[in-house]
Amino acid sequence: MVQKTPAAPHDETGAPQLRAHVLFIEARFYEDIADLLVEGAINECVKRGVTFERVSVPGALEIPQVLAAAAEARAAGRATFDGAVAMGCVIRGETGHYDIVCNNANHWLMDVAMRQNIPVGNAILTVDTRAQALARAEGGINGKGGDAARACLRLIETKRAFWGVPA
Repeated sequence: MVQKTPAAPHDETGAPQLRAHVLFIEARFYEDIADLLVEGAINECVKRGVTFERVSVPGALEIPQVLAAAAEARAAGRATFDGAVAMGCVIRGETGHYDIVCNNANHWLMDVAMRQNIPVGNAILTVDTRAQALARAEGGINGKGGDAARACLRLIETKRAFWGVPA
């Protein structure tokens, strides 16, 4: 499901505002962890005046597939976004499935980002325990969701600087 937000309000703390629209792709396999990651990304975007839309997927392996579909839609003029933030969590289990999911989700995410020239912030947590995931997700702008949003926004700014486009 895709959800769009209206323009974010201006930030009174002096954080530099950025005219941008970001795609959040959130894996919902661990709902509570996903909520914390999304909270951090939303808070960072609102602080910077950045709008966003959210797409939910079942798990981390689906994230690069959605980014690829969004990139195709963008190339065809049917979607508009300046960057993406990938959010999800993979917790080690008793089988090798963990390694397959982590490696493929991250490899194909970066493959699409590089091939399609999309600034991507990555908050796909790869952890051994649920406690580690909660500590990294944290919520608010200090967690990995906020970190990934900041990374994405910085990449957008850098890309624009190369092209001489104002932020």
